[in-house]
Amino acid sequence: MAVKYRDYYEVLGVPRDASPEQIKKAYRQLARKHHPDLKSAGEREQAAERFKEINEANEVLSDPEKRAKYDALGDRWKNGADFTPPSGAGAPFDGGSIDWEDLGGFSEFFASIFGAPRGATRGSGRAAGFGRIQFPGTDVEAQVPVTVEELMRGGRRRIQLEGGRELEVEIPRGAREGTRLRLGGQGGPGSEGAPAGDLFLELRLRPHPRYRIAGDDLELTLPLWSWQAVLGATVRVETPDGAVNLTIPAGSATGRRLRLRGRGLPRGDGSRGDLYAVVSVTVPENPTAAEREAFEAVRRAATRPGDRPAEE
Repeated sequence: MAVKYRDYYEVLGVPRDASPEQIKKAYRQLARKHHPDLKSAGEREQAAERFKEINEANEVLSDPEKRAKYDALGDRWKNGADFTPPSGAGAPFDGGSIDWEDLGGFSEFFASIFGAPRGATRGSGRAAGFGRIQFPGTDVEAQVPVTVEELMRGGRRRIQLEGGRELEVEIPRGAREGTRLRLGGQGGPGSEGAPAGDLFLELRLRPHPRYRIAGDDLELTLPLWSWQAVLGATVRVETPDGAVNLTIPAGSATGRRLRLRGRGLPRGDGSRGDLYAVVSVTVPENPTAAEREAFEAVRRAATRPGDRPAEE
C-alpha cells in the first residue's frame, strides 16, 4: 500500500548529515515551542499534531539503527510523493516513552517502515507499556566574569544564576576568556522524569587595573622618569607571582618591551607565557627649580653645532 513519504530531516529543520547533537538541539527547541501544554485552547489541537510529527522525526533520527534504515531508502524517497515500503519493512520495535493516546499513534509512513509498537491498535491511540510524554529540559547558557588571577591559578567559586539559584563552579587553571564550561544536568528541568538540560558557562574576563592579556602573555605599562629611561635603572615591578627587580637598559624609549620570561598565563602543556613590561616615559608636570636647572643643563649639553631646535 502506498503511503505519503515524510521527510524527517525537514521536520526538524536539520541537514541530512546532521550530527546527533544538532538533532538533539533542534528537537528540544521545536518540542518546547510546539508543546500543547504551552498553547492556548484554540491552538492546542494544531500544536498536538505538530508535536506528534516532531516526536516521530526525533524517534527515528535520534536512534542510529532507525536512522540508518530510514536513510537506506535512498533514491526511493521523494518529498511529497507516495511511497511504497520496501520488502522487509514493518518489523516491530520495543521501548520508547510516547503515549499513543496523547499522540494519536505514529504516521502510516512510520508504521510501514518500522512497524507499530507491540500491543498498539491502529487508531485506538493506546499501546501497552507506554508512559507519558517525556520532555527533556532545555540547555541554559550564562556568562561568568573571571579575573586574571583566576585564569592563572584556577579554583572554585560560587556563582548566582537568574532566579537566585547558586552553584559552585571549578575554574580550570589556564582557562581563557571565552572558555565554555559544561555542567551536565544543571540546565532546565525535564518533565515526566526526563533528564534535565545542561548548563553552559562562558568565561568573560574582568578588566584588570594592571595587566592586559595578549594570547598566552601578559602586558603591563611601566612608567619611567626620563632620567631612568636615559641613564638606565633598576625598578620594582609587580607580577602575578610577586614583586621582582627589573633592570632598565639605558636609552629605553617609550614603547620598548622588556620581557620577564615565564610569568604569563599557564598553557595546557604546563609551560607559561611571558610578562612584558611596556615602557612609558613620563616627565614631571611641575618640576622643581633644581629639576628645571638640571634639564636646562641637559639642553645646553645636547645642543651641537648645526642643530636646529624645535620652534616654540
